[in-house]
Amino acid sequence: MTAPREVSVVDEDAGSAPAARRVVHQGDGVAWLAAAAPLPEDHAIVTSLPDHSELPELGLDGWRAFFEDVAASICGAVADDAVAVFYQTDVKHDGRWIDKAHLVERGADRAGSHLLWHRIVCRVPAGIVTYGRPAYAHLLCFSRSLRLPPAASAADVLPALGEMTWPRAMGRAACEAVTTFLVAHTRCRTVVDPFCGLGTMLAASNAAGLDAIGVERSPKRADRARRLVLEPGRRARLRERAPEVP
Repeated sequence: MTAPREVSVVDEDAGSAPAARRVVHQGDGVAWLAAAAPLPEDHAIVTSLPDHSELPELGLDGWRAFFEDVAASICGAVADDAVAVFYQTDVKHDGRWIDKAHLVERGADRAGSHLLWHRIVCRVPAGIVTYGRPAYAHLLCFSRSLRLPPAASAADVLPALGEMTWPRAMGRAACEAVTTFLVAHTRCRTVVDPFCGLGTMLAASNAAGLDAIGVERSPKRADRARRLVLEPGRRARLRERAPEVP
C-alpha cells in the first residue's frame, strides 16, 4: 500500500505572522485519525462524516454503526478541554429521516463528551420546501471537560450557509462561525478535518490565523484542498500549484 501523500502549504493569504500552515494528507481519514490520536492539546477537530450514499458497500445498518464509531473516535481523539465540531445534514431514506445529529450524539456519549452547543444552519430560506435533504443542517460542538459561561453564547440559528465550494461542502459562513468560536473560547491553534473534501474548513482556519491539517481520500479533491484560499470580501479561489520537487 502506498503511504499517504503529505504536502505542507504556507498560507500567505491568512494575513498573520507567522503565516498559518496547512498540511493535507491524501489517504483514509479513519486510519489517519487512529494513528494520530491522541491529538495535542491545542488541536480541535471540525469535520463532516460521510453520508451512507458515499459508502454504499456498508449497507444502511453498517453505515450507521460506522458513523457512530467514527464520531466516538473523533470525540475521543481530542484533549479533554479541546473540542470536536460536526457539520451534518440529515437525509431521507425509504421515506424516513436519518437524524445524523442523533448518531453523532450517540458516539459522543460513548466517548464521555458533552454537547456545548447545537446550532441550526439554514440551507435555504425559512419556509422553502425541500426534498431528500432538509432546509437546515446541524452544527454540533462537544468536549469532555470544557464548560462555557453564558457570556460565550452565540446565535443558535445561522441564517445562511454562505458560499459553497462544492455541493457537499460545509458552507463558508458556517466555517467562519466555527473559527470565530475556536479563537475566542478555546486554546485551539490547529484545526483537523479528517474528511476535508475540497478544504473549505482548512482554508477558513488559515484565514483566521489557525494552522490546519486535512485528510482526503480523493487525490483530485486533496489537491484542491491544498490550494483553496478564502479572503475577506472575495469569492474562494485556488492558488497555483507549487512546482513538483524532483
